[in-house]
Amino acid sequence: MGLNGTAAVVGVADYPNERKYAGPRKFFLEQWAELTHMALEDAGLAKSDIDGICCSSIPETSMFAPATIAEYLGLHVNFAETVDLGGASCVSMIWRAAAAIELGLCQAVVCAAPALPMPSNPNPRPFDPTRVFGSTSANWGSPQAEFDVPYGNVAQNAGYALIARRYAAEYGYDERALAKIAADQRTNAQGNPNAVFYGQPIDVEDVLASRMIADPLHILEIVMPCAGGSAVIVASKELASMCRNRPVYVTGCGERLTTKSTTYAEDMTVTPVGPAAASAFGMSGKSPADVDVLEAYDCYTITVLLTIEDSGFCGKGEGKQFVLDNDLTFSGSFPLNTHGGQLGAGQPGLAGGMLQPVEAVRQVAGKADGRQVKDCDVALVTGTGGIMSEQSALILEGA
Repeated sequence: MGLNGTAAVVGVADYPNERKYAGPRKFFLEQWAELTHMALEDAGLAKSDIDGICCSSIPETSMFAPATIAEYLGLHVNFAETVDLGGASCVSMIWRAAAAIELGLCQAVVCAAPALPMPSNPNPRPFDPTRVFGSTSANWGSPQAEFDVPYGNVAQNAGYALIARRYAAEYGYDERALAKIAADQRTNAQGNPNAVFYGQPIDVEDVLASRMIADPLHILEIVMPCAGGSAVIVASKELASMCRNRPVYVTGCGERLTTKSTTYAEDMTVTPVGPAAASAFGMSGKSPADVDVLEAYDCYTITVLLTIEDSGFCGKGEGKQFVLDNDLTFSGSFPLNTHGGQLGAGQPGLAGGMLQPVEAVRQVAGKADGRQVKDCDVALVTGTGGIMSEQSALILEGA
């Protein structure tokens, strides 16, 4: 049971990632329209071919997001889905789109995640001070409000540092191995003109010399927020055969949610990406040995290390040596986040989770100019939401 692999990603689009965005501010609906147009142009399809939407929430409305988007874009859709899985949302949008197409509900679905600044609101709401808590909820009735917030376990930096510290206690910690992940991904970013850190390579020593933010995490091991946005078009096999690009088929998927807070994790060193990746591999008939490129969600270096281990590329506790033994650049022995990942390309809000599938599609389609992995046919893509609380995985394959 599972996907039969007859739906393919046929077009992608993205804005350049920019730390200091100086372009025109656009509403999210405007960005949805623009990104959709760009992805359709890349695929060689028409707007009339689209009959499905996968989205996350948008600032313009607190409900009915798909209908609001469809109305603005002038679409009549047979399938609509709002996905709320944080950084795992975009990967999860894609497998939902593929499943809907295989069920015959629709023939082409646009999945997008805009992240450019919006025009200033002349009547802004009062600032909510709990926004600085990130994924930690301070709302009345939330267990986090009662048991996490009063003790300082708030936001992502503290949560991922706690995971890293627990990993160190269980398996030991090699700061040079973790720093190498950031350095190798920054090398990959030098082949991606859209990356925030394009033209700014670093090495292991630079990472270790950078400011400590939440022990043991240095600032160069943490994503840089930026402006950006991405979209993909997922289409039926029939439509894919008429598109401009090599179809990249969605042959396997998986998803696992456990706890929202590290406070309730059974084992902080074991992540939901393990079952998600196992499901994707099992569904596609592939194994870690078949993967040509890993595009892993990388909000922190410890996220990448745990993803490598839990996805089955090495044993538990062996990730440090695996990273040291392999060249993680696009021309190396284990190509990882070949666009630079979020650590090298930046994290444009929710769209940070779309960077990985977009790059995987370009790699498998043979369109990753300047950073192309040789003979790339199979990609594993992962998404991570919250503090290792919800993770999703895709196997993408060339025809």
